[in-house]
Amino acid sequence: MSELTTLRLGGTAIAEVHVEDVRDLDALPGMLSTLGGTPLMLGRGSNLLARDGELPLTLVRVPEPAKPEIVSVSGERTTVRADAGMGLPALLSWLAGKGLSGMEGLTGIPGCVGGAVAMNAGSYGTDMRAVMRRVLLFSPQCGLRWADLEDVITGYRHFAPRTEDHWFLVLAVEVDVVEATREAIKARMTEIMNTKRSTQPLDAWSAGCVFKNPAGESAGRLLDRSGFRGRHLGGMAFSEVHANFLINTGGGTSAQALELIAEAQATVAADHGVNLELEVKVIP
Repeated sequence: MSELTTLRLGGTAIAEVHVEDVRDLDALPGMLSTLGGTPLMLGRGSNLLARDGELPLTLVRVPEPAKPEIVSVSGERTTVRADAGMGLPALLSWLAGKGLSGMEGLTGIPGCVGGAVAMNAGSYGTDMRAVMRRVLLFSPQCGLRWADLEDVITGYRHFAPRTEDHWFLVLAVEVDVVEATREAIKARMTEIMNTKRSTQPLDAWSAGCVFKNPAGESAGRLLDRSGFRGRHLGGMAFSEVHANFLINTGGGTSAQALELIAEAQATVAADHGVNLELEVKVIP
């Protein structure tokens, strides 16, 4: 897992299963049952903190992505379909090249499209829920199907189908965007990227923000006030650039990361009466 996550942390999973084509999906539940462990749908590992040691996980990869396509145009709205395995930055670049606006706020998020859907990724005033029209899902209970927005539950960094009790796989998404000038779209993306470069440790081994922002407050500001900016434990640290980014400075372990996280939560609760909720997903 340390080779498959942007935090460069984690032990060893049981196996990694690659779905090469949607025709493979019928065989996937049986394959996972045979291999054992808990299925983990793995994109680019950009929001994961995998524990150390031998992990009871079987990783699942979606098919290689095709190019995005415009599926319909209705008035000012254009609907675009993108495969889950496509990088989110690549999709934003493709949209900008077509003069299609609505997702620029997600500039700088490094994951794949499927991961962005599965965590309802958001930034700069927008999130995936704001642009999603429907999502192509697969689950053992419901098979392969398109889920409309009324079929899913979304929230702050949360996405879940209403009908699946166990695991599900995101295979594609359709988003609604609008026409704008390429120059305006690219200027906005450049502005956001420059701001993120100056305020976030984009070149470090990290998983992005470790805590969700409490209502009306900034997790990074609370951590800063409690003295966690730059706080180290072994090879793990809260960034000097942004206190809500946990980074691996080299040789870090998940045990160190989890100890730092627990210390930060306890201190912020004591100092400010706020319980910080994890945004990064700890597995298993």
